[in-house]
Amino acid sequence: MKALAILALAALTACTTANDMADDLARGRAKAVVNTYVTTNYPGLNAAPITDCIIDAANAREILQIASGAVTGVDASVAEQIGQIARRPESLQCIAQNGLTLLG
Repeated sequence: MKALAILALAALTACTTANDMADDLARGRAKAVVNTYVTTNYPGLNAAPITDCIIDAANAREILQIASGAVTGVDASVAEQIGQIARRPESLQCIAQNGLTLLG
């Protein structure tokens, strides 16, 4: 019985680790897409803090959709989604709080 519990815990840990890795990969790709979008559309700004604010305000589904732009390119729907997330109160507050670091 104890061995079964240990095996179940190991399987759960492996599953959690795999999910965390997938989440990290998707977030990394989404960050690259958003960073490129911000850099292209707002030259002269330090894109990194803006990107972090947008990614932090996005939900898991949005992260995956934005990350798909790393493969397909930033089309109108990905650009609109980035804009919508950037206009959320939590994004705007985060961007305002990091305002001193925005100028490159």
